[in-house]
Amino acid sequence: GRQRDAPGAADGLALASDPGGTLNFLAMVENLQGDSGRGYYLEMLIGTPPQALNILVDTGSSNFAVAGVPDPDVTSYFNPELSSTYRSQGIEVTVKYSQGSWTGVLGTDVITMPKGLSGSYTINIATILESENFFLPGVKWHGILGLAYDALAKPSSSVETFFDSLVRQAKIPNIFSLQMCGAGLPVSGSGTNGGSLVLGGIEPSLYTGDIWYTPIKEEWYYQVEILKLEVGGQNLELDCREYNADKAIVDSGTTLLRLPEKVFSAVVQAIARTSLIQEFSSGFWTGSQLACWDRTEKPWSLFPKLSIYLRDENSSRSFRISILPQLYIQPILVIGDNLQCYRFGISSSTNALVIGATVMEGFYVIFDRAQRRVGFAVSPCAEADGSPVSEIEGPFTTADVASNCVSSVSFHEPVLWIASYALMSLCGLILLVLVVLLLVPPRCQHRYTDNDVVNDESSLVRHRWK
Repeated sequence: GRQRDAPGAADGLALASDPGGTLNFLAMVENLQGDSGRGYYLEMLIGTPPQALNILVDTGSSNFAVAGVPDPDVTSYFNPELSSTYRSQGIEVTVKYSQGSWTGVLGTDVITMPKGLSGSYTINIATILESENFFLPGVKWHGILGLAYDALAKPSSSVETFFDSLVRQAKIPNIFSLQMCGAGLPVSGSGTNGGSLVLGGIEPSLYTGDIWYTPIKEEWYYQVEILKLEVGGQNLELDCREYNADKAIVDSGTTLLRLPEKVFSAVVQAIARTSLIQEFSSGFWTGSQLACWDRTEKPWSLFPKLSIYLRDENSSRSFRISILPQLYIQPILVIGDNLQCYRFGISSSTNALVIGATVMEGFYVIFDRAQRRVGFAVSPCAEADGSPVSEIEGPFTTADVASNCVSSVSFHEPVLWIASYALMSLCGLILLVLVVLLLVPPRCQHRYTDNDVVNDESSLVRHRWK
């Protein structure tokens, strides 16, 4: 599972597969801006003549969409009428998040990236015409770049994703990597913390030590297998399937580390037990209250380290990624002259464990789609006061863990389609009966299944500080 790329190895791969030289990884370093509270975004030029927009980088969804009409919370929007290369497909698309949604129209246009691949590419783009709780006050982005698999694309998986289009047209390797640099900084600060989205490979300057890889269990979200959690070096001793209920994903569009309810409860109890704080307010753990300390005090020494064990490519081994309290006890705001207030960067989830920005800010994360694996390496920008706030260690044996921690009964795409058709058939039958009986054709509404909700409920749509 470990791999250390020799300096220049990634560049050599790029040059070998790309004689045109569209890949210059150093040009992509620090091409992101943002923070964990409101997301990291990339500048993109869309249309002819080009219109500049900031696009949120989201590995937990699969549509590329931009504001297509003025919105009170958006400073810029894409006007397709001003682009000679825009082509409407006339297909309406709606993406629903647990909190918020948008509806738009699919089309195609050309894009270029000032700090990305050289050249221009024709990609599917949804222009957002209506939205609810999607664009919020204070965000500095105007659209979303879904980097997950086409299985999540709306209205169907036949919509080629942005990254698939790049791989096909630019002939780059099917891999991208992401570094988000907000560790220990206010989650809604200046919005210029920075980061890097490297398209087509791995940039050696963005990590130290080894890259550890874990297999992608299913290609929809970046679903991985988590074997156990430790708080302060102590195993939570839960059945490993609890950590993967009903999925465990790596999602840059989620602000927090999200844990299934049972796991969240165990983690909070363990942190409260091992922290040096007694009688801590429950509101802090649930996210309804901030905790404040004198600005001269750093509360991080009061809290334990949190470790997540992932299955290695060699299934009999595992490795662990650890975050120090500097990543999950997050500074929010200053009150008066001497109080700094913090939030708890972990929350509960009803349907997933989500490795969001809280954890990802500690690492350089490699989405190696070609080899169906996600890699983690320590990020040099994951420091607070000159000390690292993240660690990777391994290998460890998996002899004490089940051979498969992912539930075999996973109601994913194919099952959902079958269930949807069955429900629609039943729905039609009931409707027919009602028409006959009442002579009034009531409308049979489709209930949104888990698969229709693209992001976990802590998507940036919800956990943003306004």
